[in-house]
This record gives sequence, C-alpha cells and structure tokens, in this order.
Amino acid sequence: MVILGIDTSLRSSGYGVLAVEGSQMRSLEAGRIRNAPKLPLSACLREIHARVAALIAAYTPDVLSIESVIYGKNAGTMLVLGEARGAVISAAADAGVPIYEYEPRRVKMAVCGNGLAEKEQVQRMVKTLLSLEELPQNDAADALALAIAHAHSNSLLTPREPI
Repeated sequence: MVILGIDTSLRSSGYGVLAVEGSQMRSLEAGRIRNAPKLPLSACLREIHARVAALIAAYTPDVLSIESVIYGKNAGTMLVLGEARGAVISAAADAGVPIYEYEPRRVKMAVCGNGLAEKEQVQRMVKTLLSLEELPQNDAADALALAIAHAHSNSLLTPREPI
C-alpha cells in the first residue's frame, strides 16, 4: 500500500509518501510545498493543487491521509487553512484517491504513543519508525506522521470512512 500524507498549510505544506508492506514502512519521498509570502492566495492554492496532483501521478497512492479541520481563535487563519485543505482534497478527488482525515491527537498517539507529544518528539519518532538517516523537517515529519497514522489505523483494523 502507498499512502500520501499531507500536512496542509498555505505557505509550507508538508508531504510524505509512505510504502507499507505488512508491518514494514519506508519513506519514498518527503518534503514541503513552499509558497512565497507575497504570492496571492489563488496562486498558492493553484501551486498546492498542482504539486499534490504531481505527487499522485508519480506515486499512484492508494489513499491520502490529511489532518482533520482544527479550530482556532483566528477565523481568517482557519478559513485560509480550509482553502488549502480544499486544494489538496480536490487534487486527490480528481484522481480518485480516497481521502482519510485524522485528528492531530490521534496522529501523535499513533506515532508517539502520546496524544500531547511535542513537534520535536514527532520528528524523532518518525525518524526512528522509518529508519531515516536524518531528522525530517517539521512539515515533512508531520506529513509522514499522518501517513503512519493511516497505516496504523489499518493494521489495528479500526474502520475509517473516507471523506
């Protein structure tokens, strides 16, 4: 199974492609989709959509794993995050890739065994679980963690419906 994890953000979305065979997991690619600070919203969304579509074309993932909507105090920030999520979801839907969403605490629990784990702990555990040579960048680590959460969700036979 190939899982594409996306940690959505307007300016720096993380992505991670994970191959899972039985209990073995390995990272095929991970990185960031970066958008310049001055780039208009529409251009950022177009870039996110295009890059996710390119990842899907290159790796033909069986599923896409994305963080569920989180609520914050700043409605404007939440709206922009929702728009970025929409670009990712649209790219996956266009390609017929099922989309699964996971709450941040569930992802941290799947990777670290602690739903309140700090970002650095998630990075270290992703590095360990995937036998990476280097500590992954924050956004890429979060994306790989989303893919790992989906892999663990399937291995634990926890039924999840795609969104």
